[in-house]
Amino acid sequence: MLSFVARRLVATLLVLLVASYVVYVLTAISGDPLEELRQSRDQNAQFLIADLTQKLQLDVPPTLRYFTWLPGAAGCLIGQCDLGISVARGELPVTEVIATAMGSTLQLITVATVLSILFGVAIGMTTALRQYSGYDYTVTFATFVFYSLPVFWVAVILKQYGGIAFNQFLGDPVIPWWFIIIFAFVVGFVFMAIVGGSLSTRIKTFVFTGIAGGVFLAILTITNWFDQPSIGLVGVIVFAIGNALIVASLTTGLKDRTALIAFGLAAVVGPVALYYPLQYLFFFGNAWWTILITAAALVAIGAIVGLIFGGDRKAYMARVVGLAAGLGTIPLVFDQMFQRWATYESIIPLSSGVISTIGASTPAIDRTDDYWLQMLDSLTHLILPTLTLMLISLAAYTRYSRASLLEVMNQDYVRTARAKGLSERVVVMRHAFRNAMIPIATIIAFDFGGLIGGAVITETVFAWKGMGAVFSDALEHTDVNLMMGFFLVTGVLAVLFNIVADLLYSALDPRIRVS
Repeated sequence: MLSFVARRLVATLLVLLVASYVVYVLTAISGDPLEELRQSRDQNAQFLIADLTQKLQLDVPPTLRYFTWLPGAAGCLIGQCDLGISVARGELPVTEVIATAMGSTLQLITVATVLSILFGVAIGMTTALRQYSGYDYTVTFATFVFYSLPVFWVAVILKQYGGIAFNQFLGDPVIPWWFIIIFAFVVGFVFMAIVGGSLSTRIKTFVFTGIAGGVFLAILTITNWFDQPSIGLVGVIVFAIGNALIVASLTTGLKDRTALIAFGLAAVVGPVALYYPLQYLFFFGNAWWTILITAAALVAIGAIVGLIFGGDRKAYMARVVGLAAGLGTIPLVFDQMFQRWATYESIIPLSSGVISTIGASTPAIDRTDDYWLQMLDSLTHLILPTLTLMLISLAAYTRYSRASLLEVMNQDYVRTARAKGLSERVVVMRHAFRNAMIPIATIIAFDFGGLIGGAVITETVFAWKGMGAVFSDALEHTDVNLMMGFFLVTGVLAVLFNIVADLLYSALDPRIRVS
């Protein structure tokens, strides 16, 4: 494997060398970076032109100027990058501009990509298992609709109704009784379509989930949750139990009583044991370290419970119960953010509302020392652009995962597993799902590497200063150094994710060997 990676890295350097030369020359001859200064009537214009000509070495032909830029770029290999200055960003160092934009873009695309993969693969799998059903046809129609929608249109619609209209609702959060009834019917219908089964099973699913959804929304309304959102210990336990049930349904199944007891016990013991001590640790500690410590502690508690109830499968139970318990970190984090809700509402500008429609952060929040308050602010700014990218990507992942799983389910080894008497859950999760993810791994790697370049349209609509804005500025001002900084980051990451995809093949399928 090491020799494979080494060969790919050498080939990558050669490809990047040739590609960077072509991009540099084409960008340099596409326009004049000093055009605005040449048209300016400022008395200092000539001085500025001469100064920038010297700094950017514009008197050297682009075909030769590239070799004066290359040594600074090569210094990145030893941690001493010098990519020059950016004309478009007020002569700031390109490395500084790229670092800021990279952090902003990673913050946006990481959340959007992870959620798109999780929900897209899950929905695609359920439609494959319910092939040619009403649910399958409905999801297929919806995914084609979302896939064909223009990104800018989705962004504007979400900005209007997901941002402005929802902020107006939060100003007076009253939900009428008829909406609760409609919501209950929709929830019941959706879960009934997903679960399927006999008529009696569908009716039971519809009634149970519909009543549960309606009661849940009614409780939120009665307790004025939308006015002062909070989770608390009870909410943390409820979410932890929900996570445990999801993991149990995918691993051991819901009919294994011993496993259910282990999952339930881990979901309750962890939050109860850690909730109140964590209030002190979260308040005075660094957020990221405390989150990692909390996750490790919950996983350890879950693993211990899994070992105790594991019987002959101690190692397996320790892994799956530990995973379910570790997911309990998520509601604990949200609980800390919601505890700052009143403070957040008192700081943010009244004109912007709680759900922000522009920018990546609120300046007043950035100057505070409360990391949880900053995290809450980032969350409210991330919601709309993340939903925009997620809705577009979700459709593709749903279709890819559905087609891949359908192909795998028709293979001989799947029929053999069924003939051996294995349950459908075991056949799907342990035999089919892993192989179905092989082509999806390629798509994930390329999509994530490509999105590092920034979502230009989404960033423009939401005024998100990321890599997409860097690309636009570099083109608009013929800023060669800035364009090359953009290319260097996106090109390297694209090739690296390609290598990661190859390595994922061998991890997903033991028959594939990287050599």
